[in-house]
Amino acid sequence: MVMTATGDMVVPLLGTPGAAGVARILVDQRMHNWGYSHILHDVLLISSELVTNAAQRTPQDEIRLQLSRDADGIIVAVWDAAPDLPQPRARVDMTLDDLDLSEDAFDENGGWGLQIVQELSARCGAVRDPVGGKWIWARILI
Repeated sequence: MVMTATGDMVVPLLGTPGAAGVARILVDQRMHNWGYSHILHDVLLISSELVTNAAQRTPQDEIRLQLSRDADGIIVAVWDAAPDLPQPRARVDMTLDDLDLSEDAFDENGGWGLQIVQELSARCGAVRDPVGGKWIWARILI
């Protein structure tokens, strides 16, 4: 883990199912240190979704989590080596009644992470990294 002079956090992680849990622990600590507990849950969920997506796109490869802040808020950014930019599902109004929660279909209800990130953040996006891969980011206002 690298901490910058401004307190930003940059963490290399391995693209595994456990990466999101590690990210949540580190983000939780940094957010408490910064005194932003009022937006903690949103930032934890966004971090978890972005890290999970990166780990699924590049299993067993390095991914990077960056958490930074400025006068407007928090920026969560995740890098992975896959060249393709994410394609969020079409926006749909759903309720829990719309989900098939049967044991046979339980794993088929995923894929809504980017829509969750869009709803919880003030802005979000994706950019290709000039040296390879891409950064997916979200800004959460304080």
